[in-house]
Amino acid sequence: MIDNKITIKDDELVNVQRGAIGHRAIWTGLTYTKARDAGMADPAEAFIRAAIAETGQLQGAEIKEQCKDPNSVRSFADTFLTPNVVKTFEVEFKMKNEDRMDMEFHHCPLLKGWQDAGLDDKTCEKLCDMAMDGDRNIAKAMGFEFHLGDTIANGDKTCKISFYKTGK
Repeated sequence: MIDNKITIKDDELVNVQRGAIGHRAIWTGLTYTKARDAGMADPAEAFIRAAIAETGQLQGAEIKEQCKDPNSVRSFADTFLTPNVVKTFEVEFKMKNEDRMDMEFHHCPLLKGWQDAGLDDKTCEKLCDMAMDGDRNIAKAMGFEFHLGDTIANGDKTCKISFYKTGK
């Protein structure tokens, strides 16, 4: 059972950002489910993953350009995860240094969008993995590794995400 809780409720900017992210997620989710229902799940997933991966590459390149020190995971974290993004996803940093960042997301606005669209848990889990292709490719563009552990979409309490330098 997915429990996508929310604790930050009265922040107007966070609510606007969550709404925009959720709206984008609904587009992707419904695009995938309409294709799946038409018997084209595999090609739809391939197209969606390719588009999300390219988006991650573009975003990663922008972040790298904006980083004070693009070789530092800490600098990346401070550039990528603005205070508003941290509140939007209710991020808790477990470790953040020059070589590694481990964090837990306590809320996912993409997942909320998929849930609001009435998508079942299995579809939400698949869409979550597709969406993470963006983060995987942000890491690639930065020259970092990426690890996705637990996810809320898989019924876990939080999403556990790490960005790190090779071998760290």
